[in-house]
Amino acid sequence: MMRQKLKNIDFTLFIIPILLTGFGAVMIYSASMVYAPVVMDTTSYHFLKKQLMWGTMGFIVMCFFTIFPYRHLQRMTKMIVLAMVTLLGGLFFFGKNVNNSVSWYDLGVMSFQPAEFVKIGLIIYLSSVYAKKQQYIGEFGRAVIPPLILTSLILGLILLQPDIGTAAIIGLIASLVIASSGIKGKHIALLVGVTFAFILLAAPQMVTEERLARFSGAFNPFETPDGDGYHLIQSYVAIGTGGLLGEGLGQGVQKLGYLPEPHTDFIMAVIAEELGFIGVVIVIGLIGGLVLRGLYISRRCKDTFGALLALGISAMIGIQAFINLGAMSGMLPITGVPLPFVSYGGSSLVIMMISVGILNNVALTVRVKEEQGTKERQPLPVNNSNQGTSNQLERQGVRS
Repeated sequence: MMRQKLKNIDFTLFIIPILLTGFGAVMIYSASMVYAPVVMDTTSYHFLKKQLMWGTMGFIVMCFFTIFPYRHLQRMTKMIVLAMVTLLGGLFFFGKNVNNSVSWYDLGVMSFQPAEFVKIGLIIYLSSVYAKKQQYIGEFGRAVIPPLILTSLILGLILLQPDIGTAAIIGLIASLVIASSGIKGKHIALLVGVTFAFILLAAPQMVTEERLARFSGAFNPFETPDGDGYHLIQSYVAIGTGGLLGEGLGQGVQKLGYLPEPHTDFIMAVIAEELGFIGVVIVIGLIGGLVLRGLYISRRCKDTFGALLALGISAMIGIQAFINLGAMSGMLPITGVPLPFVSYGGSSLVIMMISVGILNNVALTVRVKEEQGTKERQPLPVNNSNQGTSNQLERQGVRS
């Protein structure tokens, strides 16, 4: 049984996360080898050692979830929901304030951001609920509305931290899973309208001078080159300096106090400066390949729960990468979203590895079912003796 599982592992989903994580560790060291001792007053290997520790843990849990039957997660939905609400609610009592947002638990030896767990937890919940409601998925009040109540509660708890960037990511992921669950088009249109109405009503209360500055800094950085636009301009300088082939690994200048958090939010700017356009294309290609592979698996999966699960995980990786790259290039405001598998961050990396492990188990299950189906559809063996008798009778008939 175990040999059959190993045989059917999707090695694209297995190798790409390892390559991205290993590459990310190298770039984290390059980006932080000066930042760590100067800004953090620690060794130049500080962030590298931590990322390697998280990467090792992530690899172990990825292997576990690769062979752990994903359908068992459907039975654990209630526990996952309870964990999500408890972890988010507990932040208001035990959370740590970082950059005016209470989004982290400080556990002494490490910090933990529960919103990262909520991303995959909500995907599992929505996939499970809508898979069970397929028989009456067209009924708006009975099938569509109940899961939205919990989803709204989760988003509300994240907005209260406040963490608008993470709430937006989780909202987009949830929207894609819901829209793909088989609900009617008119129900999707209604939900889109309600969402826009809520945003318009909530915007005046949520918009602050600091958040407006992020937009002005993203779309008009050269109007305030020494203020809100400074960080994006430094990102532009790094991208422009790198050119096609880059300045060489470890030779970047923008990480030396110009780029903010060069090992996290702006890790791709460091890659662009040191490895050039070629390095950026390779990273984007690997992440894009991972997302497309996940969508392909979702299409092939005949189980609604598995298909929605694969879609949600693929969307999570793709949306997070898009927002990070959009912030680095000035297409979107800077929100502090890490680049999947590459940026420094333990919570994000471990959850991403768990997610890819689950995705690989869906792929594994699909392959096993397809192999079994192929065997069942094989034609019956021809009985040579009967065939010979039939031919002989035909010949006799012809002679007669």
